[in-house]
Amino acid sequence: MLPSPTERAALALAETLGAHALQVFGLLLAVLLAAVALLAWYADHVVRRVRARPHHPWVRLGLGVGLGFVLIVVAAALFVSVASEVLDRGATQRIDQAFMDAVQRGTSDTTRAAFHAITRLGDGKTLTVLCLLGAALLWWRRERVLALAFVAAMGGNGLLNGALKRIFERARPLDDQGLASAGGWSFPSGHSSGALVAYGMLAYVLLRTLPRAWHMPAVLIASAVAFSVGASRVFVHAHFATDVIAGFASGSAWLVACILSAELARGWRQSPR
Repeated sequence: MLPSPTERAALALAETLGAHALQVFGLLLAVLLAAVALLAWYADHVVRRVRARPHHPWVRLGLGVGLGFVLIVVAAALFVSVASEVLDRGATQRIDQAFMDAVQRGTSDTTRAAFHAITRLGDGKTLTVLCLLGAALLWWRRERVLALAFVAAMGGNGLLNGALKRIFERARPLDDQGLASAGGWSFPSGHSSGALVAYGMLAYVLLRTLPRAWHMPAVLIASAVAFSVGASRVFVHAHFATDVIAGFASGSAWLVACILSAELARGWRQSPR
């Protein structure tokens, strides 16, 4: 069956973007950081205005819960949309493969080696060490809620990702470069969701424990690392692009849920009884 005009256009676009994957990565990273900086600035502005008003702390927390719920719904909707296309195993699979092939043809060995180093920031061992050290330090500082939230976020995301992989059972791309040693199923990307949750929780913890001057750098660095780890999975031929997008979506939903839970627990502990 010949592809439709729409699919042919999508295939051509995927090949063009894949042939310039490094430039596309740089552009998307710049746009992401600009958007995150703007949102962080606006959120800080709103928070300061809300705190200046004589609202009860639970009212402010309720506003945060409402916003968090919206973010979870949006992330879940994105995941469902991508998952439905992947389950179809038709045009999306061909577009994914065309993009992957173009990335491999247009990427130098030096670039692949650099992304192979970046992808290690999302390895299970790396994230486990980060989680344990972070939780231990928080426990020592008597930030018990944050310590438990950190562990729960990481452990829960691992269970969630494993369950999703078993549901979809998508095969990984064939690795002709010898850079990716990943096994198991491909969808969604565990490195992408794990990095987003781990470095997102780290940024959240830093927002709660460091002076305001450190807040913006923490958020920007965490965003850059998480995005770069996800992108690296395509460059090292370990995941399709839709695997990475789905990993970001599922990780975002879980991260927001964990932050909301931590905020509710902190609010309950700090409220007068």
